[in-house]
Amino acid sequence: MNPTPANVISALSQGAARTMEGDSLPRLLLVDDEPRLLASLYELLRDKDYELVTATTGAEAVAQLTRIRFDLVLLDLRLPDMSGHQIMDFINERSIDCDVIVMSGDVGIEAAIGALKRGAYDYLRKPYSREELLKTVANCIKQRRLAVAHARMAAQLETSEKMYRYLVDSSPDIIYTLNHEGKFTFVNDRAYQLLGLTREELIGKHYSILVHEEDLERARYVFNERRVDERASRNVELRLKCFNGNGLDRTFNNTLMTISLNSIGMHVADGDVTKHEFFGTYGVARDITDRKRAEEVISYQAYHDILTDLPNRMLFKDRLGLAVIQAKRKLTELAVMFIDLDRFKLVNDTLGHVKGDELLQQVAIRLKDCLRRGDTLARQGGDEFTIVLPELRDRDDARTIADKFLECLHKPFDLDGHEVHISASIGIAVYPSDGETIDELLRHADIAMYQVKAQGKNGHSFYHEAMLDMSHQKIQLEQALRKALEQNELEMYYQPQIDVATGRIIGAEGLMRWNHPTRGLLTAGEFLPFAEENGLMLPISDWMLGALCRDLLMWNANGGGDLRLSLNLSPQYLDRGDFFEKMRGALVRYGISPAQIEVEITENICIRNPQYAMEQLNKLGQLGVSVAIDDFGTGYSSLSYLHRFPVHTIKIDQSFVKEIGDENGHYPVILAIISIARGLGLNLIAEGVETDVQARYLQANGCTTMQGYHYYRPVSLTSFIGVLQEQGGTPQEDSGDGPRLAIQA
Repeated sequence: MNPTPANVISALSQGAARTMEGDSLPRLLLVDDEPRLLASLYELLRDKDYELVTATTGAEAVAQLTRIRFDLVLLDLRLPDMSGHQIMDFINERSIDCDVIVMSGDVGIEAAIGALKRGAYDYLRKPYSREELLKTVANCIKQRRLAVAHARMAAQLETSEKMYRYLVDSSPDIIYTLNHEGKFTFVNDRAYQLLGLTREELIGKHYSILVHEEDLERARYVFNERRVDERASRNVELRLKCFNGNGLDRTFNNTLMTISLNSIGMHVADGDVTKHEFFGTYGVARDITDRKRAEEVISYQAYHDILTDLPNRMLFKDRLGLAVIQAKRKLTELAVMFIDLDRFKLVNDTLGHVKGDELLQQVAIRLKDCLRRGDTLARQGGDEFTIVLPELRDRDDARTIADKFLECLHKPFDLDGHEVHISASIGIAVYPSDGETIDELLRHADIAMYQVKAQGKNGHSFYHEAMLDMSHQKIQLEQALRKALEQNELEMYYQPQIDVATGRIIGAEGLMRWNHPTRGLLTAGEFLPFAEENGLMLPISDWMLGALCRDLLMWNANGGGDLRLSLNLSPQYLDRGDFFEKMRGALVRYGISPAQIEVEITENICIRNPQYAMEQLNKLGQLGVSVAIDDFGTGYSSLSYLHRFPVHTIKIDQSFVKEIGDENGHYPVILAIISIARGLGLNLIAEGVETDVQARYLQANGCTTMQGYHYYRPVSLTSFIGVLQEQGGTPQEDSGDGPRLAIQA
């Protein structure tokens, strides 16, 4: 976007020299769609001897650029009607003579690359400092002045030696000449500014005193250029030494031209002879150090994860591809690992994303310490990492490193005083037995990782073909589950709840079943996990809400009008913003009293987003719907939630009930839960009661409402209504808030 000397000269003839000759102040166009930021930018520059014009949209900026000549545009990339890149394209297409400084909050590398490719003078990432902006603008105006002065002097060089000297000495580039021995015969003042050597110190010295040792061989050909005309014009990058005390070498782009001296020989008898003798070299060296550094930063960021500084997915695939080629050539094996952190989402939900990012950084450091030299660890995204282990001797090498990973992650992580424990699920694929391409190895390692997840997490597993069959079965199950909703294959079963004091049924827990066309009746545990993973819980929960309301109408018609129906909600369903409206709409549509409904939640829902959960449950309470805590004691929440949330019922999880083996034994967790319920005046239900010993122990210690195989197995709606009718219609009321019907998806 910076103009060439010829373009500048043409612009000068049309009045573009107004700024450089002092006729007016440099004119700046400020473009930003945020009024506050635009006003702040205007105030920052208004006292700096600039003429300022503002624009809040792309169309307004284009109109100003068409009407007025500007020296500099300060441009935001994100505008309401067009992007900053489009405005830069407009400037380039119209050959508008102005510089552009891009200011953007976009953290993506593509935005910066796009701006630099379109010729932006600089790219400032928001928020930028006041000093950085002022310095960049001043440098741009200064460089523009130098460029225009340089071009003007070049136009007058043919007729003015004085103008030539001024141009050379004020040039932003090093301009020099060498004799045929490679010694300096002229150098401008820019050499002192950039390299720290005066003109007197360089004249007569060989060029090699400036060239970096590693570039001397290339410089020998460059500085001895003997070609003339267009054939001699080329760009070569060389590193030159600095003597100004900063200890940094600088990189220069050398544009070289050869000067030849035409001489006429002495008159001899055979005639005149014209001789061309090599005289030396004329060169222009442009400092591109900052550009090279910017290119290195951009290149590094394009291939590395900014958070962990690990190779990203693109660089990992590149290195894996090279490792595969080498393994194929040497007939060796290599391993690819896919690592997914267990319980990472819980850290994000409880401590926030900032702590989650800190955890990922600590995990990356620990994993890197376990690697061999030559191994590559990369971050795929989120909490997923990939590793390539080249030159594998045997599978035990991969197994050993995987064990090291699990061991290092077993130690607690300290996140500003919060002690966090996590683990990992690791899948391993080996070349060439598990795949010969990059995509095959990554996919099979991913499948092996999910197999570890399914088996309880915190472990590693090598891929084998049976896993692929299981993966296909999961895909088929997901597809069939989507059809099950459309073809009405889902059904609610009910497990009666018993008042052991009277032996009567006082409610039931609903359990979802799937009448699979080929596999028969499937329990909820066989398909609901897939629904959670694949985004099907919301439509399934919608179906469940409608099915339960329809079933409740049948109970009311058969004398069960006092039963309370409890919906065991998926966290995803509760998090959905329209859940309350869905519930209220269903109750109105089917004419059901809210007092018959009890929403059943788990403790973990309380810590996902406690404030939002509390708002939702309080709205249900105002509607007349009560709340129950399911699987009490198995989650991570505090007992304070029993006070903060509108809870009416708690349920003893079957994992605690199974521990009861002696009715005269002591089971403190059971006793504590019973005591909490009694102290807070809450209803209490024990789940999973399977033996007479368990029933007697619970009853003896104050829990009189139970369910489990000891009394009834889950039955269909028709069978459940039949059982109710056999015991005489409406179930008897208990001593609490009334009988309940707990429904669990």
